[in-house]
Amino acid sequence: MPLIKDKLAVIALGLDPFADAVAKAGAAIERVDWRPPGDGDPRLAALLAEMTGDADDADCPGSRIDRANQEALRRLLAAKPMLVDVALHARKVWPEMGRTLFHAGAPIDWQSMCGPMRGAAVGAVLYEGWAETPEKAEQLLAGGGIDFIPCHHQRAVGPMAGIISPSMPVFVVSNAHRGNFAYATLNEGIGRVLRFGANDATVIARLKRIETVLAPSLKAALARIEGGLSLRSIQSQALLMGDEVHSRNSAATLLFLNAIAVPLVTSGIDTRFVTETLRFIGDNSQFFLNLSMAASKATMDAAHDVAESSLVTAIARNGVSVGIRVSGLGPRWFEAPAEPPVGLFFPGFTQADANSDLGDSAIIETAGFGGFSLAAAPALVQLVGGTPEEATAYSREMYEITLAKNPALSLSALDFAGAPTGIDVRRVVDSGIRPVLTTGIAHRTAGVGQIGAGIVRVAMGCFVAALKALANALDIAEPGSAATRLQETREDGP
Repeated sequence: MPLIKDKLAVIALGLDPFADAVAKAGAAIERVDWRPPGDGDPRLAALLAEMTGDADDADCPGSRIDRANQEALRRLLAAKPMLVDVALHARKVWPEMGRTLFHAGAPIDWQSMCGPMRGAAVGAVLYEGWAETPEKAEQLLAGGGIDFIPCHHQRAVGPMAGIISPSMPVFVVSNAHRGNFAYATLNEGIGRVLRFGANDATVIARLKRIETVLAPSLKAALARIEGGLSLRSIQSQALLMGDEVHSRNSAATLLFLNAIAVPLVTSGIDTRFVTETLRFIGDNSQFFLNLSMAASKATMDAAHDVAESSLVTAIARNGVSVGIRVSGLGPRWFEAPAEPPVGLFFPGFTQADANSDLGDSAIIETAGFGGFSLAAAPALVQLVGGTPEEATAYSREMYEITLAKNPALSLSALDFAGAPTGIDVRRVVDSGIRPVLTTGIAHRTAGVGQIGAGIVRVAMGCFVAALKALANALDIAEPGSAATRLQETREDGP
């Protein structure tokens, strides 16, 4: 009787029509963003249950995954990415490169590529001198005269289109903890640049200056820093200065400039080159982006190939699909259609102009930065949309799908808690929470370039596919499968 007489207070678990009706009736209602386990699929939920750890059964699949994840996480947290060199040409790192272009994301051929990646490939062919005009470059590419390999397959990462050609300089990053290396190109700046698909004469000329001035200057400066430059230190400090070191790198770039300035000035390089190098970095607030990517790649590669681990070690997009790699599942990609980012656009452009998400830069989120550390960069919402409160909420949400709070990555807005780090495939599928990424937005037409910046989520299909593959690797039959029905028949009798 008291329940009937008193004013009702209702909790709604993700059922909007029910909640709307209750609110319309005048009752107090608390909406909870709840999702059923297993993305609403009962068989997937049952599979998740099989893959959950049991403290009383150390040999159950879930407990084995937990132990593997602890090892993968240990390697991730212990990583010490150091910038040790600049290879003046990519072919110095990969001597057999020949007429090959590396690209962002999972494997894709020319016919399937999106506009921005095609535009960047055309620009790279012109830069290399393999063709004299864009039209001839397209003919060469369409005719199979150029090979394509994902950057990730070569221990490299590339922002947006991610194109690396043989003559491009690349940063060389070493993980001092395990000795593995990672590579990335030098950042060109923002706007009409190759990585966003632009390929006109000014784009090619800038690439040539990077090759002939910027790269040799930085190489000479790094030669004067014994042991290399700690990129993790710069990333961690930048989080306390308003960056999330993915879409906002203002503080990190200035920290890098501060660290490199004296070694550069005292390197013996021509003073004109020194001045041009300092000015180029100082005028490009996104210069550290590629370094952040290479540092994150060196970190996550160290956590890869831990048998039975469900830790995500790479997220990458080629403008058509988004793919993930999982530590315990080797080189396989688990893909789903990429979504277009939602954000703010430069004047004259709208959401209809946006290409689907693109680039290897989401490696940064796998290491705990970017969208996972968005609470550190409230100013970024002026570029990608939203409010400072929403930025903080994104970071809080990511704790639900990660294995740890990284003590080296402090988020002052969250009482200096460590950033959410170590995406667990099981937790993503169980919670229904998809990883959030900060990202640039490329025009879907080749040659236009960057048109904005925003936020995007990784497709759930990637994680569902990876979860099923991990279950298969652990000899866990999917509920409802032929193997499960056969086992049930054997146990229950005919």
